[in-house]
Amino acid sequence: MPTRRQFLQWAGAGAAASLATKNGFAAKNTEKSDNKNTEQTFRLGLASYTTRKLSLDETLKIANRLGLRYLCLKDFHLPLDGTPEQIAQVAAKVKAAGIDLYGCGVVNMFKPAEVEQTFDYAKAAGMRVIVGVPAYDLLPMVNEKIKQYNICVAIHNHGPGDKLYPTPEVAYKKIKRFDRRFGLCIDIGHTVRIGVDPARAAEKFADRLLDVHIKDVTAATAAGRCVEAGRGVIDLPKFLRTLVKIRYPGIVSFEYEKDGDDPLPVLAESVGYVRGVLAAI
Repeated sequence: MPTRRQFLQWAGAGAAASLATKNGFAAKNTEKSDNKNTEQTFRLGLASYTTRKLSLDETLKIANRLGLRYLCLKDFHLPLDGTPEQIAQVAAKVKAAGIDLYGCGVVNMFKPAEVEQTFDYAKAAGMRVIVGVPAYDLLPMVNEKIKQYNICVAIHNHGPGDKLYPTPEVAYKKIKRFDRRFGLCIDIGHTVRIGVDPARAAEKFADRLLDVHIKDVTAATAAGRCVEAGRGVIDLPKFLRTLVKIRYPGIVSFEYEKDGDDPLPVLAESVGYVRGVLAAI
């Protein structure tokens, strides 16, 4: 794993190229491996838990400022109990800002009524993905709703202390018999905090990888805390190369718990670091 100083020396030219890319981010990228070119198929987005203490308008402004054109909304910005009209109005505002409201989450689904509400909510907003945490006994119901609504559900792992889905593997084993639109949202920070390599998990469960939450953490233990990308212990170049290798087609959304009152600095540094890696690999 390169040190931060080594990476900055290595990626300087690539980062400059990234800044010149259309819309401020790389829509496509290539990695040379064994003399073969592999096209980057995923896109960068924002999970609005990062901006949980800010308004929706402020969230959209930050997303546009950083060129993050894909948004996964937390219910701070779009309440689950909103009327269909209210939900549609928020969806229209996001679209008018030039941003794709691709999903919502993380949403807990512990009761049948919560499953019903979440799917109706996602449908009203025109979302394609629900990032959620469904109770084990509700998995068959969620699977039927996926078929009915044609909306994917990606189970989010929360690492140490999570009683339901601490690792991607636990979630995968629970849903592997269901519809292929029932998959995983790998949170790489929580994955590392429980001692699992997120790159290996992404490759192992590539057939069900529907969403990614990207961040960095200070330690590969339960005590690890969120930190700017490149300042922590996660081998982000390795993880991003793995996504390129498996041709992951979804969104990689930045989700940060750090600095909720003023998330722009940590987010801007992290987005810049990731774009630099993508430009260089």
